[in-house]
Amino acid sequence: DNNPTDHNFPEHKQLSAFSVGPKGVINDWRRFKLESMDQENLNPAKRELLRQMSSPSRAKDTSRANLNRKMSVQEYELLKEEDEGCLKSYRKRCMQEMHDKLSFGPKFEGVYDLDSGEAFLEVIEKEHHSTVVVVHIYKNGIKGCEALNSCLDCLATEYPTVKFCRIDAVASGAAERFSDEYLPTLLVYKAGELLGNFLSCTQHLNEEFFATDVEGFLNSYGLLPEKELPQMEDDEENDIE
Repeated sequence: DNNPTDHNFPEHKQLSAFSVGPKGVINDWRRFKLESMDQENLNPAKRELLRQMSSPSRAKDTSRANLNRKMSVQEYELLKEEDEGCLKSYRKRCMQEMHDKLSFGPKFEGVYDLDSGEAFLEVIEKEHHSTVVVVHIYKNGIKGCEALNSCLDCLATEYPTVKFCRIDAVASGAAERFSDEYLPTLLVYKAGELLGNFLSCTQHLNEEFFATDVEGFLNSYGLLPEKELPQMEDDEENDIE
């Protein structure tokens, strides 16, 4: 019976990568502006102004008025210079830091080949409690097994927080339980609990299927996490007006 249960994600950790209050955001932006501008080509006056902007607490005037000051006209004019590209970079950095803070558990590369029943049990029982483990039980020569293996190779790159594995039915030591008529089989686990048990899973797919079809099938049961935040390429950002 395919009755996946609800996910139990760990509590979100408190964000600490950068300040999120209004004054914290301004100062964080000031520091980023200082780091990203070409210091060598700035005249001394602008360089000193940027230093004060990025580190108001270290300026000569450490009064409360200075620490909580509003942006000056000089700062505003300076920030206007080359701001469009810098603001995009700043926004990208903030989004990536936020995403990194909300990402839990280990990351994986590719599909893991399990060579024994012991390895199968170990990956189920000892994996991180937040990790979804997808196991493909296959046998060479069985229709759909090779295509499904190729699909999982693709999905492993799309979902690095999911541990995709495969094991030959004979090597699993349970060939009698997974006879040819039930292959390929997909088993989905999390924290040692079986969330999805899909015998002869290709019967739910078209005759010719692709990674997106397998992804859609697993998502229909809520078994895959949110995809990783795509990295924006610099040339794509430059196309933004």
